[in-house]
Amino acid sequence: MKNDPMNQTYTMDDYRRMVENRLEQFFVLPESDPMHGYCDAARYSLLAGGKRIRAILVLEFCRVCGGNVKDALDVACAIEMLHAYSLIHDDLPCMDNDYLRRGKPSNHIVFGECVATLAGDVLQAEAFGTILRSSLPDAARLRCATQLANAVGFDGMCGGQYLDMTGEGKQLTAAELDEINARKTGALLIAACTMGVAAAGGTGAQEEAAARYGAAVGLAFQIRDDMLDALSSEAELGKPIGSDAAEHKNTYMVLLGEEACSRLVDRLTEEACVCLRGAFDDTGFLEVLATKLAKRNH
Repeated sequence: MKNDPMNQTYTMDDYRRMVENRLEQFFVLPESDPMHGYCDAARYSLLAGGKRIRAILVLEFCRVCGGNVKDALDVACAIEMLHAYSLIHDDLPCMDNDYLRRGKPSNHIVFGECVATLAGDVLQAEAFGTILRSSLPDAARLRCATQLANAVGFDGMCGGQYLDMTGEGKQLTAAELDEINARKTGALLIAACTMGVAAAGGTGAQEEAAARYGAAVGLAFQIRDDMLDALSSEAELGKPIGSDAAEHKNTYMVLLGEEACSRLVDRLTEEACVCLRGAFDDTGFLEVLATKLAKRNH
């Protein structure tokens, strides 16, 4: 598995192309198949674009641990499936009730609420199937699947979503908001980093450093999201803006204000970069990525 030389480097566009090309091969059925419409709904959200940050983190952490990124490609695609499922369900009328995602009508607007719910369900299931059917060694597949399950369940994204929904209309403390976002956003970003290490057969110390990086980047990512919802435009974000304020949601912007949020994003980004040094020989790509995420406008 460790046959990708460390001097083989990739750009963001290289990684994104690899992931997009592989994702195109999933959920493909002829129009004559009775399940074609179901696959079409899953592909609609899976192939809707986006930054593919989680997939890129999987592949780059695999690379810096000496692994072959092509061996980890299905793991990277799996986390994109999981992320697409979460976005479909987030947009549903019973959740955030958003009509726009990545500049296109939300899945339930196009396919209806029932089919959209099922499209999310199949993307979640196939995320695990894709890992377990990959060409990685058994131990790596098991570790990656376990990490993804931990990131999604009670202690991860689903638990964070529950706490977020039940916290609506209440005044939350900073600690309570951190708990929600560590589960809802941070857990999946941490998993992306540690799954890359696991796919390459990296060390425990590397996995720990990757998790710390993912946690810092994840919190900075959520704070920046809160800022963009308040400060950006619908055209820039490709989704409705101001929904947090309109629904009286607890956000870092409400709790801290713009200046404090900006300072915290900068501090967390620096912490993320520091976490990498000493654990990995080549940290340039990951440090630049953390900085780009902190400064993004969409």
